Amino acid sequence: MSEALRIAIVGFGAIARRQHVPAIAKTAGAALVAIADPVTSPADLPHFPDLEQLLREGPEFDAVALCTPPQLRRAQAAAALAARKHVLLEKPPGATVAELTPLIAAAREAGRTLFATWHSRYAPAVEPARSLLAGRKIAKVTIIWKEDVRVWHPGQAWIFKAGGFGVFDPGINALSVLTRILQQPVFARKAELLFPSNRDAPIAAELELSDANGLPIHAEFDFRQTGPQSWDIFCETDAGPVALLKGGRQLQDCGRLIVDADKEEYPALYRHFLALTAEGKSDVDLAPLQLVADSFMLGRRRIVEAFED
Repeated sequence: MSEALRIAIVGFGAIARRQHVPAIAKTAGAALVAIADPVTSPADLPHFPDLEQLLREGPEFDAVALCTPPQLRRAQAAAALAARKHVLLEKPPGATVAELTPLIAAAREAGRTLFATWHSRYAPAVEPARSLLAGRKIAKVTIIWKEDVRVWHPGQAWIFKAGGFGVFDPGINALSVLTRILQQPVFARKAELLFPSNRDAPIAAELELSDANGLPIHAEFDFRQTGPQSWDIFCETDAGPVALLKGGRQLQDCGRLIVDADKEEYPALYRHFLALTAEGKSDVDLAPLQLVADSFMLGRRRIVEAFED
């Protein structure tokens, strides 16, 4: 392996361009060496239409960052691991929970890293919130995670196809933060899923969750939010309210702002990836994905008006 971890991005959509490319550029010890995408072909890097041709004809590289839709990632990750490449999976890591277990085994057998990323866990207020709540008794948690799909996913039809997650694409970010800041495992208890009449994935959802001690957790996800966007988690505790706001960028304790930062998530994510590859370890936490799967399993489906992008 070369001194820098040579990374190829597979799937060069908005998230790859906005987050992965600049994050790799800011990460000491990482270098972007190639792109695989059937449409986009950046002028300054070797480009291939798909992972297969990249593996066959591309430059030497050590790792792939899979930024394709989740329905495609299992086969791509398996091919990359078989070629003895480290694999970084953009969230959600796959279209199903079961498909990740063979990949974990394949990474172990190949002696390579498999990293299922949850970028929202790297927001600057998440770890301070976890530490703060560890010393509190929590009485109730409320999650309000609502955004405008036309702003954040314009023209991305795959997100409303079966396996595309719909509103759980951002909602799983909230669940990844929730499962990080709480000390106990979280379980799905009830769900109501709102499906547009012309789509195969929900546009909104309400969930009732709890931990083993019965902590009530209510979550509202919605893709139809206009105006200010909402990415907030509120905790009622024995020492007063704790609020994790703006997707984990702000932390309030009893109304007092104790963290307010715009630290970028993806550079921290890539630093962790480099550490994992150096140590020969994997990091695949399936708890957020399992909660989504369980919500679909338990959810009552309600049809709402058609959605047109």
